[in-house]
Amino acid sequence: MKIQLSHRFEDLVIIDNLLYAWQEFLKGKKNKKDVQEFQFNLMDNILSLHQDLVNKTYRHGGYETFNISDPKPRIIHKASVRDRLLHHAIYRVLYPFFDDTFIADSFSCRNEKGTHKAIKRFHDFYHIVSKNSTRQCWVLKCDIKKFFHSIDQKVLLQILRAYIPNPDIMDLLQNILGSFHASKEGIGLPLGNLTSQLFANVYMNQFDQFVKHTLKAKHYIRYADDFVLLSESKDYLEKLVPLIGAFLQQKLALSLHPDKVFIKTFSSGVDFLGWVNFKDHAVIRATTKKRMFKRLKKNYNASTLSSYLGLLKHGNTGKVKDKILTLYTNPPTNGAA
Repeated sequence: MKIQLSHRFEDLVIIDNLLYAWQEFLKGKKNKKDVQEFQFNLMDNILSLHQDLVNKTYRHGGYETFNISDPKPRIIHKASVRDRLLHHAIYRVLYPFFDDTFIADSFSCRNEKGTHKAIKRFHDFYHIVSKNSTRQCWVLKCDIKKFFHSIDQKVLLQILRAYIPNPDIMDLLQNILGSFHASKEGIGLPLGNLTSQLFANVYMNQFDQFVKHTLKAKHYIRYADDFVLLSESKDYLEKLVPLIGAFLQQKLALSLHPDKVFIKTFSSGVDFLGWVNFKDHAVIRATTKKRMFKRLKKNYNASTLSSYLGLLKHGNTGKVKDKILTLYTNPPTNGAA
């Protein structure tokens, strides 16, 4: 039997939790107009939200939609400040519980995880599988097609109910999920919601458990909808592909991206999480580098420079660092690229 959430609905909607959630939500947003407007009558707004939640009259609102390219085009759906505050309140209660149910090698949107630790683990697995570069190491890399916009809300709710026995909490989660649909009713998660990050991991945890306990794959890493498996046997990995595809389709209504499934040797260079990884080093992906220079030419502040140098320290990027520093100290004039 699965472990179950012991929190009550009251623990989630209590004013203290909403106030703590506000402090977390506020970080980096103090200058936003909608945030300032909400904060002007903060206690009234929080008391109003609390009352609607307690009275079961709360209804999630709609979304403001805008496009970004990071690096590929994405549609972001932004909820109201009121709704986003509730997302943080829910996250404060649910994240610690669900995080304990996730496998160690799931790295997306988790505390003390992230891309750099995922890549380090990737290289650690290479050394284990290759017996410190004395044997061939093969990598199966896969990507899920239109991941966030393909998640089946009915399946997600079934998964959540197995962990959350409280019907009031489940009604609230269903309220939030039902506020959005992608291709059709009941399908998809909005990229802008904090809760979507958690729900995506809860959803894919079913797949993680399948890979680890049914397929018994020892060397597996997932970051969002990107995942890799390593083995000294190419044949073994080839046999896994149809099993993986069948599970995703039958259990989670997801599909592997047909153009983003491949098996190759680690030593030939594996593109994973923005880096092309080789057995003894990693180089930044060409498209990532191009995007970095494009942004830097538009914004020369020290914060941007610091963030890029922090990223580049994780690979063999001496020439790129030199070029960035040169660009920073001698920026193009008149907005020239």
